[in-house]
Amino acid sequence: MNLKWTLLEHQMQQNGVQTLLVTDPKHVYYLTGFLSNPHERFLVAAMTLGEEPFLIVPALDEEAARAASDISRIYTHTDTDNPYLVLSQALKGTSGTIALEKNHLSVARFEALQKHLTSTLYRDIGPWIQDMRVRKSAEEIVKIKHAVSLIEQVLQEGLSKVKEGVTENELVAEIEYQIRRLGADGPSFDSMVLSGEKTALPHGVPGTRKLQYGDLLMYDIGVYADGYASDITRTFAFGEPSPKLTHIYNTVLEANEQAIRSIKPGVSFASIDLAARTVIDEAGYGEYFMHRLGHGLGIDVHEYPSIHGQNEALLQEGNVFTVEPGVYIAGLGGVRIEDDIVVTADGVEVLTSFPKKLTILE
Repeated sequence: MNLKWTLLEHQMQQNGVQTLLVTDPKHVYYLTGFLSNPHERFLVAAMTLGEEPFLIVPALDEEAARAASDISRIYTHTDTDNPYLVLSQALKGTSGTIALEKNHLSVARFEALQKHLTSTLYRDIGPWIQDMRVRKSAEEIVKIKHAVSLIEQVLQEGLSKVKEGVTENELVAEIEYQIRRLGADGPSFDSMVLSGEKTALPHGVPGTRKLQYGDLLMYDIGVYADGYASDITRTFAFGEPSPKLTHIYNTVLEANEQAIRSIKPGVSFASIDLAARTVIDEAGYGEYFMHRLGHGLGIDVHEYPSIHGQNEALLQEGNVFTVEPGVYIAGLGGVRIEDDIVVTADGVEVLTSFPKKLTILE
């Protein structure tokens, strides 16, 4: 039984839990090493207090589960089996108090579990796993670094297609192609490439707008690799930008760098957000920075912690998150500069290395 299961078993003992059920496929991967998309089929990693954990997987995934996971007890179900009956049999008919993922389990599946298990008491495992995930291991950081390296290669290749008249959709298509060509598992979210006044939309949707000289060009892209995500935003100028856009860019860049300089164990997430926001406020663009500074990054592209001015939790070594200040002015354009960072024992390591100085593309 690996350390993660041992930590969960300790939580079970402390909270009077007899049975633990993990149903989110990403958390199954986190705990076992087996990554899959079961679609509508039932997947669970489970443990009864005092016993070894086990997996229940669709029969068509059995071979992959045995090859990838460190779990020796694996049960399967076909498309005509009742997977909840398989679970009940694996638990030997008794379950006691159950800890499960309330944010993931649907009402229909919860009702199906109730029909086959004896428990009437349920606890939420979500906070336990969140506490484990918030501090990345050295192995996890290596995987995130690999995902970062891939997306930076993708971005470099994608820029080769930038030319006057190219559409946002065409640039997105090139990014999606390079993601696969360079060996990533896939995008970690819908790739976003925006141009001109559309860069003022923090979550804009790429379309048929054609790139013109004087435009800003924003890429917000990421990949999954080995189950871990990357997320980077860079904003470029296509041709010489206006003095106003140049000033906005340099302000956002200073906010990004000031926030990163403030990162170290023991400071609050709120203070990092404030460090960036102060720069933007003092430049006169405070009302145009309308989102949090960043978000956690790992097996989800958006995960805990949320880096905003109300989060007084303290940074710990192993936290991995984004730093992405932005300024967005409707009708003019916007700038966002996003880095992925990891908190180290005495400060911070910036995982993204793609240049941040204003780059003018011709």
